[in-house]
Order: sequence, then structure tokens, then C-alpha cells
Amino acid sequence: MLLALSPGPDILFVFTQSLVSGARVGIWVTFGLGTGLIFHSAMVALGLAAVIKTSPILYTAITWLGAAYLLWLAWQSWRSAVSVGGCERIDTGWWALYRRGIVMNISNPKVAIFFLAFLPQFTQSGGWPIAVQVMVLGLTFMLCGFAVFISVAFAAGWLNKRFVTPTRLRILNRCAAIVFVAMALRLVLV
Repeated sequence: MLLALSPGPDILFVFTQSLVSGARVGIWVTFGLGTGLIFHSAMVALGLAAVIKTSPILYTAITWLGAAYLLWLAWQSWRSAVSVGGCERIDTGWWALYRRGIVMNISNPKVAIFFLAFLPQFTQSGGWPIAVQVMVLGLTFMLCGFAVFISVAFAAGWLNKRFVTPTRLRILNRCAAIVFVAMALRLVLV
């Protein structure tokens, strides 16, 4: 739970999306991020994360794809229109928001490397198969993440309803774009 509470790109992503567009958007993004964690857990369980870690070309390609996706999100946020009738801007359906969370999580190879370094520490020989233990640990982490991210989505959604005006929404969209650019830079530089 402490890991899920620690500030990182995913929690920042949920916060900015919910603050700009409301809690519903943040919740669908959270489901997508959770699905991405299932993907990373499976990669560790199957040994694919180790292949990515040892292949500089594959790691770099995934990193740059993730950065390109974040820059695309930055562009979308920068140029998004502000509705005149209200401040809660929801211009995409649940499937697009869910996919956005999946792509955000899967396109970050650092999550795979983190899971590769973190999850096996808690496995035990002589019990369930290691792959099953890794999946259970990954699902546990995902559930903790859901609890934290959905709480963040509701809190930011509450702020959206009470403090966001069309002018502030335009500023928030621009700030979200800057955050996405910073996340892209952090992904490729760190």
C-alpha cells in the first residue's frame, strides 16, 4: 500500500486527468492502469521482463514509444477545447480512457523492471509455482493501486466540481500538457 501511495507517474496521471475532466475519467484511467499492471505481472511471471531488461534495443524502443505517447497526450491536452456550458470536459468514452491507462502503463518499461526486481523477493520455493506467486503478488499490488488511485480520482474530481471554471480549466489543460512533457522527458532521461 505504501508503494501505491508513493508519488509517481501513474498517480500523477490519474490526478491530472480527474482534476481536468472529473472523477469518472480518473476511474476509467485507473482500470486501464490496473490492466497494465496485470500485463507487467504476467511478463515477470513468464520471464519476458528479464528479456526486456537484458535487451538494450528493446528497452530503448519501448521507452521511446512510451515517451512519444506521453507527448501525444501533451499535445491533446494543450489544444483541447474548453466547454462553455460546464467545466467537466469528457470528450472520450470509457473504452478510450481505459485504453489510455493501459497504454500509459504498458509503454513504461521501468514498471516491468520494477516488477522484475520487486516481486520475486517475496516468492518462496516449495509453495505454489513461482509464476503463480508472482501473479498473486502483482494482483495484490494492483488492488492496492486501485484503492489509492480511485481515492485520488474522487478527490481530484471533487476539486474539479468546486473550483474549476472554464478559464481555470484552460490553465489546467496547459499544466497537464506540461506534466505529460515532463513525464516523457523523465522516461527517456532517467
